[in-house]
Amino acid sequence: QVQLVESGGGLVQAGGSLRLSCAASGRAVYNMGWFRQAPGKEREFVASIFWSGTRTSYADSVTGRFTVSRDNAKNTLYLQMNSLKPEDTAVYYCAATADTSWKYDYWGQGTQVTVSS
Repeated sequence: QVQLVESGGGLVQAGGSLRLSCAASGRAVYNMGWFRQAPGKEREFVASIFWSGTRTSYADSVTGRFTVSRDNAKNTLYLQMNSLKPEDTAVYYCAATADTSWKYDYWGQGTQVTVSS
């Protein structure tokens, strides 16, 4: 099976930056993405990246502020978050697919990001 372990969350002031990492282990994964869930809200898409790293996609709310990347040699996914806003506060989850589709089969346990105003 696959294990996804996120790290890098924490408390930051508005306007600050954080970099999340997601280490994958086990069998190979393909496309990967980041999702987040704020208290009382449904989980929402944040960003995704194709298995080769050649194509990325972002939610409108984070476009221009967040950058998703991956290092396949290290089996690690990243999310660079700049110009953070209080509304970015959420638990951030890493997800991965078992094939080249966009159906997410594996999920991490999440890492908390809190942005203070």
